[in-house]
Amino acid sequence: MGTKITSMEYDILLKDGTVIAPSEGLNDQVDVAIANGQVAAVSKNIDPQKAERTISVSGKYVVPGLVDIHAHVYVGVTTWGVAADPACQTTGVTTIVDAGSSGWATFSGFRNYIVQPTQTRILCYLHISGIGLVYGPVGEMLDLRYADPGKVADTIIKNRDLIVGVKVRQGGAQVGDNGVEPLKLAIEAAERAGVPVMCHIGAGVSLPEILKLMRPRDVITHCFQGRGDSILDEKGRVIPDAWAARQDGVIFDVGHGGGSFSYDVAKQAMEQGFISDVISTDLHTGNINGPVYNLPTTLSKFLHLGLSLEEVIEKATIQPAKAIQRDDEIGRLKIGSPADITVLDLLDGEFEFFDTHRKMFVGNQKLEAIFTINQQTITECVTT
Repeated sequence: MGTKITSMEYDILLKDGTVIAPSEGLNDQVDVAIANGQVAAVSKNIDPQKAERTISVSGKYVVPGLVDIHAHVYVGVTTWGVAADPACQTTGVTTIVDAGSSGWATFSGFRNYIVQPTQTRILCYLHISGIGLVYGPVGEMLDLRYADPGKVADTIIKNRDLIVGVKVRQGGAQVGDNGVEPLKLAIEAAERAGVPVMCHIGAGVSLPEILKLMRPRDVITHCFQGRGDSILDEKGRVIPDAWAARQDGVIFDVGHGGGSFSYDVAKQAMEQGFISDVISTDLHTGNINGPVYNLPTTLSKFLHLGLSLEEVIEKATIQPAKAIQRDDEIGRLKIGSPADITVLDLLDGEFEFFDTHRKMFVGNQKLEAIFTINQQTITECVTT
């Protein structure tokens, strides 16, 4: 007589946590069950007897896997690339978007040597410059011959599973005397491929000129950068062009980075009601050991600036997912969605934060990732 084989209904059960899923309008103490790499149940009092493994997350926050829309992970090939899995799995990020590290000439290496062997979901913006950010300190669009909109568009069309848009950097150091011509070329490529543009802003190129060219769903990154040609005028007021662009559907992203986040600019803009749509890190080798560190630390800075916990979670989950047109699969926590889940702790105390202008400010709360769940893999995060 054969042995009867029984199987549990769920593989993993997260018990007694507070689930914050802005996409579903959920902020409540409920359980989350996972089966076969998907969210199988979200409700109160799920029976732990039905799960192979139950994890108590009482007092913690269970949120959709964090989405970092601006980072650099072309490690070993570009100046600023960091390894995605170590940077993401220990910090609650389940989807990371590389912002233009690869151009069309280097994209196949990005797919084969970075994306394929990595467990974290990696997507990317393809740079309008064919060389991408191989040597970032030298402007990749000082010479317009590096831009080929046709080849960029063709590469995107053939690789829509990974490429979400076109990246262009529009600071004087990157474009020299070429003004907004690189942006025009990026938009040409984007229109051919039917994707948005992510535009880096910085000193040296007129922001109003840039904003006039941006289209609905295009992304302005480094929106609080504060190094000249910023969203604030000389009296600290948000410029009308920024308000108009927002009204037209342009998306504004933090893109903290190593030189692109001013606490004072953010504070002044937010006091006027100009709040970024998305919060991202611009994580790279020059800031992973400070002042950025990771996405939860970046989100903590915006708690200090007055956003609620639900608001910062929204700006790091469903809003970036919508910006890259992937909100049907990521940034959500509902039955049937991929089991990309982050468990966060909200610490109380006195915490020092820094912007990229060496300004220190003190907050009384800090987010830390406790677990990162990517499909069926659970990574316990190391507190630093």
